[in-house]
Amino acid sequence: MSDTPIPASANALQEQAPASRRRPRSAVSAGVGIVGLIGLLGYLLIARHAPDIAAFLGVDWGDRGPMSGPNSAIVSVLACGVPMVLWSLFVDKVHRNPSTGIDWNQRRPWRDTLDISLTKLAGLWATWLLLAGFYATMRYYWEGSYAFSMDLLERVVPWLLLVSVPYTLWLDRRMVEPRDGCYQFGRWMIAPGQPVDGRAIAHHFRAWAVKGFFTAFMLSIVPGNFAALVTVGWSDVLANPYMTGIWAINILYLVDVHIATVGYILTMKPLDSHIRTANPYFMGWVAALVCYPPFILMNGGPLDYQVNGADWGYWLQGHDTLMALWAALLFALVAVYAWATMAFGIRFSNLTHRGVITHGPYAFTRHPAYVSKNLSWWVGSLPFLVTAGGPIEAVRNTVLLGLVSGVYYWRAKTEEKHLLADPAYQAYWNWAQANALVPRLFAKLTGRARPLIRLEPDPRVGPVA
Repeated sequence: MSDTPIPASANALQEQAPASRRRPRSAVSAGVGIVGLIGLLGYLLIARHAPDIAAFLGVDWGDRGPMSGPNSAIVSVLACGVPMVLWSLFVDKVHRNPSTGIDWNQRRPWRDTLDISLTKLAGLWATWLLLAGFYATMRYYWEGSYAFSMDLLERVVPWLLLVSVPYTLWLDRRMVEPRDGCYQFGRWMIAPGQPVDGRAIAHHFRAWAVKGFFTAFMLSIVPGNFAALVTVGWSDVLANPYMTGIWAINILYLVDVHIATVGYILTMKPLDSHIRTANPYFMGWVAALVCYPPFILMNGGPLDYQVNGADWGYWLQGHDTLMALWAALLFALVAVYAWATMAFGIRFSNLTHRGVITHGPYAFTRHPAYVSKNLSWWVGSLPFLVTAGGPIEAVRNTVLLGLVSGVYYWRAKTEEKHLLADPAYQAYWNWAQANALVPRLFAKLTGRARPLIRLEPDPRVGPVA
């Protein structure tokens, strides 16, 4: 969230030489997010107006309304994801990137990689079994919106097991080094006592912990987010500036949720969207997980800053012009947040490094999502105004929202500590520190210098794939 210079650690070398004014190349093109947005909004219109479309085509739609069910919501994820995959493959040709670890000109004989593939499949299926055991043990995953996630995963898993066999056999023949963390874990299980790469196994488990935790969460919120926008009537949307603003902001959150969901699903080497490294720092995981259920500290937790509060619509009612301006400001802030997610394309994920993003809002600040999200909370909740409890409650809510913003500052720092192990991120960090709008503005306001950095690799992070 912050663009202040990070303190130099013991192994950091401060450099005062000016950074290049040329922005480092982004790992993802802007086109990926744009085609995903078009696909999503196109399907949203189809789902909203399904009865009208059916009538135009002469199809008997009966008394069914818009396609707002959970299965339709999953189709909307596909409508968002498929265009992004096609753009990545046929326009950006990401499968040709050296960072995939794939040599497409190499086709080893099946017999040369069969043992590797079978070992890797053992490791992969055992990992899935561990995830299934975690889901089954935690009752939380079988209640409320998470029940849909579990039902969907139960239906998908047999197909994943089936497809994983030819996919692994096919890919290992072309991998430059197929003995990855999944293979190392499989080898540890089926050949006890044989040497394995423990660091690769640790990376494998961290990566799948991220994917398992956040994929289930994203799938749980997709249906409700989608249905609310499909079913709301235009008369309600246009009732007043507040309702129009809420509807427009929810569209932006729909974009964020769908593109993020696609990102968690498509961690694949042929798309160059695999996880290079997962955050190895315990405090990085703590900082991230306290922002998500069931560990969330906000929204009913100890950092709930909305007790006896009301949002901007309550305080501005009766002042339509001011309300419209306030809605426009909130829309702009949330738009930056959604734009930041769009910039990742199919690579969005918490707690992981999947390529350095430098375009879009990342050309202005290193943490546009955190900055815009937190500003939108301050503008939208107005924590210093309360309906009961007096000044003490107002001060309490203001302090608590300040602590929430502090959590996101903490998240930003733990993420940078992880990413700075990659020279590509160091180059972006230095460029942003010297050239991006927000850090330059901060430096001008504070009069602080903008030192550049070079960090020695941290062995806990491991090599970046």
